[in-house]
Amino acid sequence: MVLDKDTAKKTAELLLQINAIKLKPENPFSWASGWKSPIYCDNRIILSYPIIRNYVREEMAKQVEALYGKPDVIAGVATGAIGIGMLVAEYLGLPFIYVRPEAKSHGRQNQIEGRLEENQSVVVIEDLISTGKSSLNAVDALKSSGANIKGMIAIFTYGFDVATENFKNKDIELHTLSDYVHLAELASETNYIKEEQLATLMEWRKKPSQWQQ
Repeated sequence: MVLDKDTAKKTAELLLQINAIKLKPENPFSWASGWKSPIYCDNRIILSYPIIRNYVREEMAKQVEALYGKPDVIAGVATGAIGIGMLVAEYLGLPFIYVRPEAKSHGRQNQIEGRLEENQSVVVIEDLISTGKSSLNAVDALKSSGANIKGMIAIFTYGFDVATENFKNKDIELHTLSDYVHLAELASETNYIKEEQLATLMEWRKKPSQWQQ
């Protein structure tokens, strides 16, 4: 869920500006999952732009406080959200941890890196939501370690129905700075894409796993 339309449009504008999001309806990208997609998002690029990363950091921190007050800990989902999660935690003056996709096979075999005590309240920071499975895997790991998950805040979501269902089934609240609908609206309003390209973008989101150019 997007909390503020102006923030959603501004975030989408900045992501397009630095090519963190690329739109190519006529020459689709291939995702690791095998899906064909007219959009590609790599929010890690934000970290290379100080003004933009500060904007994202502050907007995410504002949402954390507005929604949850100050949790005990901020958790980033590895690897994409480690950088921005740490910046949010620093801005709020809170401890930071991050969660690996799975436990290491060596050393202390940690899946959660950093200090987390039982029953501490945690807000999870994510960079991008597609199906939500990797994000919710991190939530499961935190819960298994005794964390009290307040919610998750991400930079961007494609808004897939499967993701909505996955978060609902896990009873996890998700908020994002921006989303696919606001991105598509902005791209159309600013003539970044043509009207027929907008139709392609909206058609893809209905059934992304089955979409063909």
